[in-house]
Order: sequence, then C-alpha cells, then structure tokens
Amino acid sequence: MIADWVKGGGTLVLLANDTSNAEIKNFNILAGKFGIQFTDKNVNMVKNNVYDQGKFVFEGNHPVFGDTKKIFVKEVVTLTTNAPAKPVLTANGDQIMAVAEVGKGRVFVLGDPWIYNEYLNGKRLPMEYENFKAAKELSKWLLKK
Repeated sequence: MIADWVKGGGTLVLLANDTSNAEIKNFNILAGKFGIQFTDKNVNMVKNNVYDQGKFVFEGNHPVFGDTKKIFVKEVVTLTTNAPAKPVLTANGDQIMAVAEVGKGRVFVLGDPWIYNEYLNGKRLPMEYENFKAAKELSKWLLKK
C-alpha cells in the first residue's frame, strides 16, 4: 500500500537508526520496494564530544541539500542501493543517504533519525555543522514536485 502511494506521487522519508536501536530486518521489507536496503554496518560512532567523528561533507551542489557543505550525523547504519535508488551521499566507500524516483513519487533514506532538537537548535553542535540549514533544504526538496 505505501509503495503504491509513492508510485502515485507520494514522497516518503525513511529514517532508521543504528542497528542496535532499530528493527532493520523488517524495515528493509519496505525500503526494498524502492531498491534500498539498510545493512548491518554502523558508521560515525562518535565518542563523547568528538564531533569530527560524525562529520559528513557534501561536495559541489548537492541534489537535495543545495548549499549545505558539512553536517553531523552519528551512529548511522549504511545502505546498499539498486535501481531505481541511487546514493546521494557516500563516505569511505559506504552509502549513507539515498533517493529513489518511483513512478510519480520519490523516497529519501538515511540510516539515522537525524533531524531532531539537539542537532538542530544550535546549542550542542559547533557552528561549522550546518544541520539546521540541511533540514530546511531537505524540507524544500520534500515539498518540491
């Protein structure tokens, strides 16, 4: 049913979590309908406040995040993709984010519930990380048809 809704023009966001905090096996049933699988590999395992361990850098003009250059995402599960999905962020050979155009709709996938208060409110992260800006750009991408 969800896959049909996406094909008909829906926009779906799938945000998992690291493998110890998400039911990856069952989540993959839905993600697989769009050519995406969450793996059993976690990356960016940040120790205390060593924020650099959670850094991802976007090169050039990103198809989803536009001007954003650097974000912080920790304890993220990696992805594998097959058509129609394609990775939109890779690091060290791992696929981190993916999108899929499916029928009239599309899907955005990240293996972390990354958009939440402590990483957007400007109180915890160093100013060099653009998570709030990235959240705004993701929202614009999601609303664009």
